[in-house]
Amino acid sequence: MHQTLIPFLLFALSTTFTPGPNNIMVMASGANFGLRRTVPHMFGIAIGFAVMVVAVGLGLGGLFARFPVLHEALKWLGGAYLLWLSWKIASAAGLGSADRRGRPLRFLEAAAFQWVNPKAWMMAISAFAVYSIADPSSAIAEALTFAAIFGVICVPSTGAWALFGSALRRLLGNARSLRLFNGALGLLLAASVLLLFW
Repeated sequence: MHQTLIPFLLFALSTTFTPGPNNIMVMASGANFGLRRTVPHMFGIAIGFAVMVVAVGLGLGGLFARFPVLHEALKWLGGAYLLWLSWKIASAAGLGSADRRGRPLRFLEAAAFQWVNPKAWMMAISAFAVYSIADPSSAIAEALTFAAIFGVICVPSTGAWALFGSALRRLLGNARSLRLFNGALGLLLAASVLLLFW
C-alpha cells in the first residue's frame, strides 16, 4: 500500500478542500453561528466520513457494484436532501434572528449526513477503486488507513471553510447582507448537487 499512499494523500487533500456540500454548509454555519458553534458540525463530518470510508473499504462498495440500484437510490435520496438543505440555507434569516431561531448541525446530524452526501460517496468509492491495492489480506488495514487520513484531513479542511464563514460574519454585519450571502450559498449548494448528478 505504501506505493499508493502519496497519490492517495494528494487525492484526499484535493477532494476535501474543494467546494462541496460539507464545505459549503460549514461556511454557512460559520457565517450564521460563528466558528465555536460550528465545531461539532466539523467533527461530525470528520468522524462520519471516516466511518463511511471504513464501511466502503470493507465491502459496501462491492455491494453497490453488485446492486447498482441501491447506490442509485441513495444518490437520488441524497440529492433531494441536499436540495432541501440548499433551500433552508438560502432562506435562512438574518444574523440577529438566526441566533435565536436557528442552530448549526449537531455532531450526530453531520455524521449521519455523510450517508446521503453524493460527494462523500464518490470520494469513498473512488478512493478504493483507484488507490486500493486490492489485496484481501490487507483490506482492514487499508480501510482503517484511508479512513484515518480522510478523518484527519477533514478537520483542517472544514475548519478553514468555517473560519472563512466566521470571518465573513463580521463583514456581513447587517441582516440584509447575511440574507444575500445565505441565498448565494444556497444556490451554490444546489449547483453542486446538479454538477454531481451531471
